[in-house]
Amino acid sequence: MDIFLNGVRRLSQVSGVVSTLLILISALVVCQMIFVRSVLGESSIWQTEFVTFALIAATFIGAPYILMTHGHVNVDLLPLVLPQRWRVILAFFASLVALAFCLVLFVNSIDWWYEAWTTDKHTSSIWRARLWIAYLPVPVGMALLCLQYIADILALATGRAMPFGLKPEDRL
Repeated sequence: MDIFLNGVRRLSQVSGVVSTLLILISALVVCQMIFVRSVLGESSIWQTEFVTFALIAATFIGAPYILMTHGHVNVDLLPLVLPQRWRVILAFFASLVALAFCLVLFVNSIDWWYEAWTTDKHTSSIWRARLWIAYLPVPVGMALLCLQYIADILALATGRAMPFGLKPEDRL
């Protein structure tokens, strides 16, 4: 069990690093685009699409890291007033609903990606980027997010994690 949980944690950490790199590369490409357009007086061809696709990829690929670190925005008023037993039940319910949503998105995104790959779809711009490359981060990110949810559920079930990161004595 610990091997699985540590493996998923490592994958989520790697996804966080990849997401960060995509954001940094996007910032550099925006700077390059401004230089090309303002200083050189040339038009940009690929930069806008690249940055759009890279930021979307950073969002989906970085999601498991955000879940692992509890970096998402949440409202914990209800867990703060509930006794520990009900916190666990609520955490299981919330995680299972979120996992179900992510699984549906994962399955549908595979179809979406596969269609773009088999039909060799391209963007309509001059750059003509292959869309299967731009779509790939969605199923990859969703698969990693599903793994992180499964790891969180297992950690909660085995007592390795507290529901909502709250200790039993944390109450309003």
